[in-house]
Amino acid sequence: MTATDHVDVLIVGAGLSGIGAAHHLRSHLPEYTFTLLEARDALGGTWDLFRYPGVRSDSDMQTLGYRFRPWRRSRALADGPSILRYIRDTAAEAGIDRHVRYRHRVVHASWSSDDSLWTVEADHDGTTVRFTARFLNVCSGYYRYDAGYFPEFPGLERFRGTVVHPQEWPEDLDHSGQRIVVIGSGATAVTLVPALADKAAHVTMLQRSPTYILSLPSEDRLAGLLRRVVGPRAAYPVVRWKNIAVSTLLYQLSRRRPNLVRRLIREATIRQLPAGYDVDTHFRPDYDPWDQRLCFVPDGDLFTAVRRGAASVVTDHVEEFTGSGLRLRSGAELEADTVVVATGLRLLPLGGMRLTVDGREVRLPETMAYKGLMLSGVPNLAFTVGYTNASWTLKADLVSEYVVRLLRHLDRHGYRRCVPVDDDPSVTARPLLDFDAGYVRRSIDEFPRAGSRQPWRLGMSYAHDLVTLRHRRLDDGILQFT
Repeated sequence: MTATDHVDVLIVGAGLSGIGAAHHLRSHLPEYTFTLLEARDALGGTWDLFRYPGVRSDSDMQTLGYRFRPWRRSRALADGPSILRYIRDTAAEAGIDRHVRYRHRVVHASWSSDDSLWTVEADHDGTTVRFTARFLNVCSGYYRYDAGYFPEFPGLERFRGTVVHPQEWPEDLDHSGQRIVVIGSGATAVTLVPALADKAAHVTMLQRSPTYILSLPSEDRLAGLLRRVVGPRAAYPVVRWKNIAVSTLLYQLSRRRPNLVRRLIREATIRQLPAGYDVDTHFRPDYDPWDQRLCFVPDGDLFTAVRRGAASVVTDHVEEFTGSGLRLRSGAELEADTVVVATGLRLLPLGGMRLTVDGREVRLPETMAYKGLMLSGVPNLAFTVGYTNASWTLKADLVSEYVVRLLRHLDRHGYRRCVPVDDDPSVTARPLLDFDAGYVRRSIDEFPRAGSRQPWRLGMSYAHDLVTLRHRRLDDGILQFT
């Protein structure tokens, strides 16, 4: 075990959230010392991890970009390498990259009330490294980076072709001229299908059930016009708020008038597919819009691939793998040279670290999330969970701003710790993510709980959180300072 390093704030994760958190800290509290611990050997998080063909954002970059740094490129739904470059440039310009410790996977964090300090243990290439910090900011996201979700498929060992998961895409995989089956219908699948179809002999998207898919322009014309007229920095907040308003309107309309939105999406889908296409089988989900996340495709590229015959959609269940492909529950068979298992993520709360407070093990499902960013009974700790109905960075920026407000409040009043206290028995527990996606249902019981009312409820409204996290008083009687 190496000697212990001390900082004011320890940030876990050097992805989109972690770099943003460090930037807010450096900009507003320049006297504070901080370190970022990153389990992988490069910064960028999700955008460094995923390397599959066509990887891109399914949120517009005017809102996925940081509030403090305009997105200057023309594409609204940007490709993964461009987003990664944006994150790395943000870190380099602010000198944040010099504060990252790579290959440091946090395994345990222990709070001492006597010392008002966190002691954090990280594994660094087999050696335990210790840090102490006044405040712990966990920006590790909520899914496992080492492996995605891979269902058990009968007969998989018989398949003579190649099987890959998008989270572990081989750099040397050449799919030219191949028959490819992509299992899945979420954001990853609808991204992969048109990207693979450019070189493959044919791509089939095999889904158990349909997903709502909307086409968006790949370039925001208003953003381009305003950038030319008033410049990128002045244009950015205008377009950002325009996109926030549009996405909020779509979400609220979907929740209040689901049948209307369902019909509008269906009509838009029919216009983009060949005449007579069986839309109701392949593109009509059995749930309401935004019960699960909508998928957005730039310029309708998925529908274009289907129209020109380079891709097709099959709605069925996998019965088993065969030597040459897949046999489906209906009895049909799909021949394949490569099968891509785009079946989703495996969730992992707080990056998998163990927490203890004064020697007591913290069981996350027994805690409640305060304002969706702190844990009941756990002092001086914040975490980031983004929106499921909007860009992740919108929430990440607000959390970072809130942490800065907290630290200033502590210093101004001579406090050493802050902790949310759940002492109201009338507040009942609910799942942290009220979202009916498969990857959420599989693991949500391992996460902290939300409450039946504010401030214990994880909100999905940026406008509400903007007021709550940026402007409302910190000392609300639930967040206690000592």
